[in-house]
Amino acid sequence: MTAQVTDHKGGVWSIAVPIPDNPLGHTLVHLLETDRGPVLIDTGWDDPDSWDTLVAGVTACGFALTDLHGVLITHHHPDHHGLSAKVREASGAWIAMHAADTAVVRRTRAAEPGQWLDYLLAKLTAAGAPDDHLAPLRKARATGNGRKLPGRQAALPDRGIDPGELLDLPGRRVRAIWTPGHTPGHVCLHLEEEHPSARTPGFGRLFSGDHLLPGITPHIGLYEAPDAEGSPPGPHGMESSGEDADPLGDYLDSLERVARLAPAEVLPAHQHAFTDAGGRVRDLIAHHEERLAQLKTLLQEPRTVWQLAMAMEWNRPWEQIPYGSRNIAVSEAEAHLRRLVKQGRAEWVPGSDPVRYQAV
Repeated sequence: MTAQVTDHKGGVWSIAVPIPDNPLGHTLVHLLETDRGPVLIDTGWDDPDSWDTLVAGVTACGFALTDLHGVLITHHHPDHHGLSAKVREASGAWIAMHAADTAVVRRTRAAEPGQWLDYLLAKLTAAGAPDDHLAPLRKARATGNGRKLPGRQAALPDRGIDPGELLDLPGRRVRAIWTPGHTPGHVCLHLEEEHPSARTPGFGRLFSGDHLLPGITPHIGLYEAPDAEGSPPGPHGMESSGEDADPLGDYLDSLERVARLAPAEVLPAHQHAFTDAGGRVRDLIAHHEERLAQLKTLLQEPRTVWQLAMAMEWNRPWEQIPYGSRNIAVSEAEAHLRRLVKQGRAEWVPGSDPVRYQAV
């Protein structure tokens, strides 16, 4: 097994770990050398080929798997956290994650069979999804199919990652930056060291996970408010949600936090390394402001969340969006809708069932 490995200099490498049957292609797992041994930033999808590629990549960087000292997880999604348990079992490395995403992993592991389907059915019904979309979910619930919740076997972390913390990585200066929006506990990791070959302004390098990508706008999923308890977990793209949560607002605030760091280079989990983090942040903020304005125009006519998702602009016509991706589109629509409501630019229509919203 060969691996695509890039040496970013200064004791930093990236390993392209494949994601099976996914247009993203791979996750860029980063390896950071420390005085106690190498540390991985994310691990990749739990798949035999992905595992073989990760092992080959670590070897190509000049280390054995047993040399690994720790694993830092940017967020709990399976293309980032999936192989963590195998890495820990093979190497004895610790696993660290922000508490908010650890809570998602914990609830996922403890969830009763069928709990996610119940939640998804209730959520889509409230959004105004038509019967032909709900029927397969009802059938799966009635027959017991789809009982395996995605991520149910995901590893529980050994330790947390606290916002602003200078991580215990001897010989390196890595600071945790809490960047919620894509997930409630997403973190970026700022390597507070001079770039060994920087030719651009800025300081250090940023391991950005899915928060800041060079050519992709990360999905803004729904997730619960910080004090919510007991909500069911969800797979990649649609977390459980409390009505007070404002994930898009969290994401926009997090973008500005990252822009203030002004790193010389960004090392994301997908696509490729890039510079001008501030420019990319401005582009993403402008994209979401434009989308919010488009939604406010659409809401001149009262619409359900489902109707709003159908009318929004996506990368393909609604009719061509696969079944599962429509659920993700609905969660993205609701995340933007919540932002409009929070800003006082939209409100729910009293007495409507399913609930419709309109511009203010």
